[in-house]
Amino acid sequence: MRKEGEVRVPDTNLFSLAGKRALITGSSQGIGFALAQGLARAGAQIVLNGRDLSKLSAAAEQIEGAATLAFDATDHDAVRAAIDGFESDQGAIDILINNAGMQHRTPLEDFPADAFDRLLQTNVASVFHVGQACARHMIGRNAGKIINIASVQTALARPGIAPYTATKGAVANLTKGMATDWAKHGLQCNAIAPGYFDTPLNAALVSDPEFSAWLENRTPAGRWGKVEELVGAAVFLASEASSFVNGHTLFVDGGITASL
Repeated sequence: MRKEGEVRVPDTNLFSLAGKRALITGSSQGIGFALAQGLARAGAQIVLNGRDLSKLSAAAEQIEGAATLAFDATDHDAVRAAIDGFESDQGAIDILINNAGMQHRTPLEDFPADAFDRLLQTNVASVFHVGQACARHMIGRNAGKIINIASVQTALARPGIAPYTATKGAVANLTKGMATDWAKHGLQCNAIAPGYFDTPLNAALVSDPEFSAWLENRTPAGRWGKVEELVGAAVFLASEASSFVNGHTLFVDGGITASL
C-alpha cells in the first residue's frame, strides 16, 4: 500500500508499447511507415492504412505481424465502417496516429480552389473523421492515445503553401479541442510537428540544391531531418510516459522554430 506523501517511482518499462495496437493512417511510405516501424520495435502491433492496396501490402511485409486496413481517410462513412468493423472483428485500437496528408505548392493568388478543398479534406477533415471513429471506442474503454501529425508550418509560413499552412495550424487547434473534450475520458491527444524531413512529400525540395542550402543555413542543426528521428517523440506520446500530457504540439524540427 502506498504511504501518505510517498512518491511513486515510474516503472522502467514506461515507454513500452507491448500489448497495444496502433493504427497509422497514410503509412505505406514516408513518415507514416517510419513511425509504424518504430512503434513496432517498441512492442506495438501495427495496423497500416492507405488507399493503394499494393503499396500497403508491400509495406506490411516489412513489419512482422502487421495488419492492413484500407480506407479513404477523407470519407467519413468509409472511415466509420472500417474502424467499427476492425474493432468488432480484430479488437481494440489503442493508439491512433493521424498521419495522412498532402501538399500543393502554388502562389496564393493563383491557388486552385479544388486544390484548396483537397488540402482541407486530406489534412484536416481526415483527422476529424478517423479521430472521432477511434475515440468513440477509446472513450468506452476510458483509455486511448491519439497523435496528430502537424508540421513546422503549424507555426511558420513560407511562400507558395499558404493553404497547407492553414491546414496544419488547424491540426494543432483540433488537437487542443480533442484533448479538451476527451481527456476526461482517459484519452491523451497530442500532435507532433515535424520540421523539414527527407520524405516523398518533400522530394521536390530535397532535389533543389538552392533550397537545401537555404534550409541547412536556416536550421540550427544544419541539416534535413531523418524520418527515424520522429520515432522517439511518437513512442513517448503513445506510451504511459505521457499519461499527463494533453493538447500539446511537440516540434521535432532541429531548432528551426526556436531561432530567427
